[in-house]
Amino acid sequence: MSERKRLLVVYHTQSGNTGQLAEAVLRGAARVTETDTIMHRAFDAGTEHLLACDGLLLGTPENFGYMSGALKDFFDRTYYPCEGKLTGLPYAVFVSAGNDGTGAVREIGRIANGYGWKQVAEALIVRKEITAADLVRAEELGEAMAAGLAMGVF
Repeated sequence: MSERKRLLVVYHTQSGNTGQLAEAVLRGAARVTETDTIMHRAFDAGTEHLLACDGLLLGTPENFGYMSGALKDFFDRTYYPCEGKLTGLPYAVFVSAGNDGTGAVREIGRIANGYGWKQVAEALIVRKEITAADLVRAEELGEAMAAGLAMGVF
């Protein structure tokens, strides 16, 4: 039997909106019992978590058209210790946006390219107030990532 896959969810929330999305992502991922899903706030996640995962979901509010400082801090702390060690790591992004969210997604993508990661799902961008439908979309993202890891799709 193959080794269980591990999905890491790293997020930051200030107002609670991205936190709602992160909880929904986690609920969806938990439906896939063949994958272990671990979630950490960006300030609490580190190199050891990143190196131990097989897939990654990154959540952030949009701040001034950019990702949160906390998520940027996560990247700053992990980039050099992980450099060259995570090539091809599948990842996806979820953003709680006051504006359009594309700036945050673009900048995360630039950093992810530096790590050598592979984006495996379109970014989930939720604008303004979070609705029940948005939470369902977040659950679907978590479930799809966990299932993809379990089946070896990515």
